[in-house]
Amino acid sequence: MNLVIDIGNTRTKYAIFENRTLLYDQSFESGMFFSKIKELFEQYPKINNALIASVGDLQGKEREIVSLFCKVHMLSSASKVPFKNSYATPHTLGMDRVALATSAFYHNSRGNTLVIDAGTCITYDMVNNAGEYVGGAISPGLRMRYQAMHDQTAGLPLLEPEDILDFIGNSTDTSMHSGVINGVTQEIDGVINQYRSRFQDLTVILTGGDSHFFAKRLKNTIFANSKFLLEGLNYLLEYNKS
Repeated sequence: MNLVIDIGNTRTKYAIFENRTLLYDQSFESGMFFSKIKELFEQYPKINNALIASVGDLQGKEREIVSLFCKVHMLSSASKVPFKNSYATPHTLGMDRVALATSAFYHNSRGNTLVIDAGTCITYDMVNNAGEYVGGAISPGLRMRYQAMHDQTAGLPLLEPEDILDFIGNSTDTSMHSGVINGVTQEIDGVINQYRSRFQDLTVILTGGDSHFFAKRLKNTIFANSKFLLEGLNYLLEYNKS
């Protein structure tokens, strides 16, 4: 039984897999790490391997806590990956993007796959039909755009993401919502079109916490998979056991 842990910018996610079957997943605020992990191992005592991935630098306490219960692999640029990594600076490639590329490789090993992760940032990651990770893009996410408008102006409020009925806003709030939601939708569709012009038979996977804002708005055909990153982490754990 495997445990994978994704420590993000704002929340920590974890999932339990039996081989490649997802048994359970949850997210929590990072300050609750020890209590949540202890509770998890009490509920699933057969976990014998874990992988920890983080978007930032860990101080080692998370590994120490999990290693009290099972073997732990810390995902890093030194970890083995199943795809050919053609990123010019592989040591700077975020572990979340490594996991997404891994998931893309296993889900569509002989095809061209673009993974779009709509989270704190929006990341675009491309794995081609030769099993090669070629790179992608990083863009500000929904909340980051709202925060930037509030922080960099004197009069704009700080809003939470909200669905829009029309792309034409008739108030400051609805104009801001349109600028963010419609703007990001147009961005994603435009990026997909760019990739489709270069890569034939492109499969597009949309994932991440804010993907629900865009799944039905995009003109392009996409596959939504909210567990795509967690699945990628589990693939990496299995790949690095040997």
